Amino acid sequence: MCQTLSLDNEFCHTCLFLLERLHRAIFVGAMHAVILIRQAGFDGIMLWWGDEYGILNYRDAPKMARDAGLYVENIHAPYDGINNLWLDNLDGDELTDRFLRIVDDCADYGIPVIALHLTSRRPPSANATGLGRVRRIVEAAEQRGVNVAFENMRYYEHLDYVLRNIDSPYAGFCYDSGHHHCCMPEMDLLGKYGSRIKALHLHDNDGTDDQHRLPFDGTIDWRETIAKIYNAGYKGAIALEPENQGYESMKPLEFLHMAAKRARDLEDHAMKTVLS
Repeated sequence: MCQTLSLDNEFCHTCLFLLERLHRAIFVGAMHAVILIRQAGFDGIMLWWGDEYGILNYRDAPKMARDAGLYVENIHAPYDGINNLWLDNLDGDELTDRFLRIVDDCADYGIPVIALHLTSRRPPSANATGLGRVRRIVEAAEQRGVNVAFENMRYYEHLDYVLRNIDSPYAGFCYDSGHHHCCMPEMDLLGKYGSRIKALHLHDNDGTDDQHRLPFDGTIDWRETIAKIYNAGYKGAIALEPENQGYESMKPLEFLHMAAKRARDLEDHAMKTVLS
């Protein structure tokens, strides 16, 4: 049985987006997907917070997960039009207001962390307009006791700009192993921001594209990656963000069992790091 990571070196496994991704890929109902995730051995789930995919009222998802015996690790904020965050326009103002509402949702639904993109594709340069908006979001999150985890994307500039200029304990890093491996493998992101990790998106690829494979099905050095994460002081969940592309021949529960096994393999690496 999976266990929650705490100061006495116990670990838990979670999966991100499997509710949404399973529904889109194989059309299982949302509640069925949640039950399958729990049956596969996961303790928790991370949820998409928006109606873009139309699978359910997303505000029902936390109760659905908890009723199935899963805890909610965090939510992922939508990122359509995210580059407007850095532009002096009404779309950027509306986007900021949406994120402020999501902060309130997290506090109201007892969700501790928001994972947030800062850019998409070809963003404007990092600037004071965007930083001011991000600062408003973090200040609101701090007032409500919610953490904001900024995810590494294709470009490094914006993440570095935000984390250098906002030192709130409620502002941190969402480490995405797949983005790191295929977009900026030369950057030591974990060395630079590892102490500020508040969320993980662990998945694999072959270095050429963001493929969201299960760990050990690509070319990431997982022993080194996990050691860096936990040597930096991270004490949270082993959190996976796989897609089922490339695994379409597998039944949903078979895929989830494989994912849980890969999470336990990563857990073993983490345990060895902590105890060494």
